[in-house]
Amino acid sequence: MPAYPRTIHFIGLNTPVGVEWSARNLDVIGDIPAEIDGAFFRAVPDPAHAPMFDDDIVLSGDGMVAKFAIQDGKVDYAIRFVETERYALEKDARRALFGRYRNPFTDDPAVAGRDRTVANTTPVWHGGRLFMTKEDGLGYEVDPDTLATIGRWDYHGAFTSQTFTAHPRVDPDTGEMFFFGYEADGLCSTRIAYAIADRDGNLVSEQWFDQPYCSTIHDFAITQNYAIFPIFPTTADLDRLKAGGEHWAHQQHLDSWVGIMPRYGKVEEMRWFKGRPGISAFHLLNAFEEDGRIHLDLCLLDTNAFGFMREAGGIQRDQRDIHGGLTRWTFDMEKPGDGYEERVVGPPGDMPRLRDADQGRPYRAAWYLSMNMAGGPPLLGGPVGVAFNALLRIEPGNGRIDMMGLEPGMAISEPVHVPSQRPDHEGWLLMVVDRQVGEADFKSALWIVDAGAIDAGPIAQVPMPLPMRAQVHGAWVSAAQLATAKSRRPA
Repeated sequence: MPAYPRTIHFIGLNTPVGVEWSARNLDVIGDIPAEIDGAFFRAVPDPAHAPMFDDDIVLSGDGMVAKFAIQDGKVDYAIRFVETERYALEKDARRALFGRYRNPFTDDPAVAGRDRTVANTTPVWHGGRLFMTKEDGLGYEVDPDTLATIGRWDYHGAFTSQTFTAHPRVDPDTGEMFFFGYEADGLCSTRIAYAIADRDGNLVSEQWFDQPYCSTIHDFAITQNYAIFPIFPTTADLDRLKAGGEHWAHQQHLDSWVGIMPRYGKVEEMRWFKGRPGISAFHLLNAFEEDGRIHLDLCLLDTNAFGFMREAGGIQRDQRDIHGGLTRWTFDMEKPGDGYEERVVGPPGDMPRLRDADQGRPYRAAWYLSMNMAGGPPLLGGPVGVAFNALLRIEPGNGRIDMMGLEPGMAISEPVHVPSQRPDHEGWLLMVVDRQVGEADFKSALWIVDAGAIDAGPIAQVPMPLPMRAQVHGAWVSAAQLATAKSRRPA
């Protein structure tokens, strides 16, 4: 195609930018606290070439890794493409060679059997390394200083899965990373590889098991003793792919499942719990244990959030008609049976964030994105086509909810949390906020917000001099972590 399609995936905040650039000493409005010292990495899908098909989606965009480097109240910025095998092949050809989203049967024959991942979903920091990940392939290691791509990462050949999740979990006490890959041995497979890496980034465990059907497992959770795998009825079908169709189709009448196993145990110890049909959640906030029970908090909807996945399953529903909320599932591990309790604890929303120290533990507060009805119609952009315009802070234990609502014509991306050195302070949240200033013109800024007083708005802002494309996920890495990693590298 000579030009990008004029669809929701390529207009508004999803308008392709495709520019690698960097800048030092960006303007800062307000004062950035001195304890915010490190780097905010962002995963930004941005197609380097117009797609082969006009119904392509934002999730197919080439991965770009962006970095806000913050020190002494000063801010530098850089963004570069992740040079995956796919990116390199298309760069040489000067055109798209890979076809529909996660469907290799629609690719140009010249790239048959080549790595299709675009590494565009989540920056992951562990063991002194930075990875860019997308769940349809292995992660790519990126130099945290220069953002140069180092290469595909498979733990020096020890990790045998073909895929790596975009949502691993790191235990705050042990430093271990727990992760998995689904479709681990090929397209539409039910096989899942569950793995553990120690705090230094060495693979210490890998086990394989089957899920009830081939579903998209975007996220999972850990507690101090368990690993939790939610299975929602968005399914893959090999015959549909061979016919040139969608990888994922939501099955509204198919049951959901949750698999729970001891996190250091054997996959044969997996216990399956049966859930309501048709429900869907892409992101889990947290899980923790209490008196023999496991609580799992997740951003639950009554159907799939992505229109193209619903439509592939024959579901015609307007985005505004989807219902759900922040929901708590409680599993009594001391009782027999496959049921669990469910209650709503917060308004609808997504992109949840909590303190790293609270991972897998009881927590007091967390944050996630939602809609501010007073903020007018949402901006077009982001993975599902419409952007969030409010940030919520919630205390599930007592039901308190605070909101930072944006003005009309504004949108907000997922925040990252920066811990405070003061024990009585909740830390800081960093996020990119966009504002529409013309029919097809947008301005972006980095906002710094007090995590315990979000309704006060930003304490500092960093206006960006060039357009920015909507982010998927982000990660905060402290200066101390970056320095330790740098000292381990050979001279």
